[in-house]
Amino acid sequence: MPKLELEPLTAEAFAPFGTVMDTDAAEKRMINGGTTERFHALAMADTESEGGRTILSLFRGQPREFPYEIRMMERHPLGSQAFFPLSNREWIAVVAPDDDGRPGEPRAFRVPRDIGVQYGRNVWHHPLIAVGQVCQFLVVDREGEGDNLEEIGYPAPYVITKP
Repeated sequence: MPKLELEPLTAEAFAPFGTVMDTDAAEKRMINGGTTERFHALAMADTESEGGRTILSLFRGQPREFPYEIRMMERHPLGSQAFFPLSNREWIAVVAPDDDGRPGEPRAFRVPRDIGVQYGRNVWHHPLIAVGQVCQFLVVDREGEGDNLEEIGYPAPYVITKP
């Protein structure tokens, strides 16, 4: 079973798959009479194709057991999907390039506790991987008509041995 090593998350390494939402790299604006710091436009939601609309949801991810097998990937052909952690816990994002309509070899990123990611439209990714304890995420994605979920399994799993 091929091992999947965790990579550090950088904007450059993640760029083929979407956007890293890092408040340290964001444009900062003081608003509300100087009482609130705004981290402006961390990502741009891409959800309005074919009559879709942007929604905000709260996801509560159960922690995974390690070693953990990556057996499948999913993608959303009609919209982007953003995850921002609310639980102050590291988590794992697994993505893959497209290989003729199927997910290619995956890459796994260790995501710091205060960083979010937005998967681009039609980007292969694994469902949410919480580490250590139940974790909550603010999620921005698409709601609307059309088939916006495709799931495909790998012939053999990849394994993340430890977080």
